[in-house]
Amino acid sequence: MRTPPPLDDRDAELDAARSVAVVRLSALDAAVGQLRADRRSDTADDEHDPEGVTLSAEWARLEGLRSGAARDLDEIDAVIARRRDGVDGICADCGRSIPIERLRARPTATRCVDCAARAGA
Repeated sequence: MRTPPPLDDRDAELDAARSVAVVRLSALDAAVGQLRADRRSDTADDEHDPEGVTLSAEWARLEGLRSGAARDLDEIDAVIARRRDGVDGICADCGRSIPIERLRARPTATRCVDCAARAGA
């Protein structure tokens, strides 16, 4: 097992990414909340509006986006925990260092390029 590569600005990059993810998730939570209120409305007859998106379709879209945002936040939090544990930048499969270029391109990467290719990720 080798030591992780130097990650000069990694903490700042992760903090910024986490802030963006939190804002995105909050906005989607608010949109889902508004949609819930719209669905409870007695006048919400969107199924007969030929020009608009149905509330069901919008619900599915927002829930998909919300799930993705929550997953992104979970992955960022996992990286922050790995940094705290001193294992960020170490491949979870082979134990070698993950190249800094890969970590810059995929900040939440847990595998080196070779192991990711073998895993199909």
